Amino acid sequence: MMNKIIAEFIGTFLLLAAIVGSGIMGETISGGNTGVALLINTVSTGAALYVLITVIGPISGAHINPLVSAKCLMEKTMTAKLFSAYVLAQVAGAVLGVIFAHLMFDAPLVQMGVKDRSGTGILVAEFLATFGLIATIVLGERFCKDKIATLVAFYITSAFLFTASTSFANPAVTLARSLTATFAGITRESAVGFFVVQVLGLIAAMALLGNRDTASGKQKK
Repeated sequence: MMNKIIAEFIGTFLLLAAIVGSGIMGETISGGNTGVALLINTVSTGAALYVLITVIGPISGAHINPLVSAKCLMEKTMTAKLFSAYVLAQVAGAVLGVIFAHLMFDAPLVQMGVKDRSGTGILVAEFLATFGLIATIVLGERFCKDKIATLVAFYITSAFLFTASTSFANPAVTLARSLTATFAGITRESAVGFFVVQVLGLIAAMALLGNRDTASGKQKK
């Protein structure tokens, strides 16, 4: 159990270091071109996700996301105790990842998000991003489990660019990114709205697609 928790901590730590670090780097070298900065941020995040899921997956399942852990809890493939430990590890890792990214770029370690990401369109986009992520994982596990890392990395890479919210789809990521005033940041007020639609996205995806009897390992009829 401890190895799983440590893996989730490290995975989420490295993911946030990649998200925030590449955001800072992208903004620094893009000469004010937001599109270029977003592209750098997107490619780095997608690549990091592929690596992290591939290497951490055999240890902890590479949830790196409280919503994925909640999905497992809903499917009864994870105990409430392990779920709580995973979420604590994910949140702690995410926050430390942001702080470490600040440290790498000589930025103030403690910051508050200043980028407003509010509005109906952005919230709808974040709902869709989360729904799509959970759907990708559920269907990937069902039909092509060996390709999960590729599927998730490709989906998030795409969703970064096709959603107005740039696809956070992860409460730990959202919380941690509210602690940075850099390119990847979000205000605390906007984060609250993201939390709500992320949970709704999870519920919708599981209601529509989560029809497996995980206790017996057979699909419900």
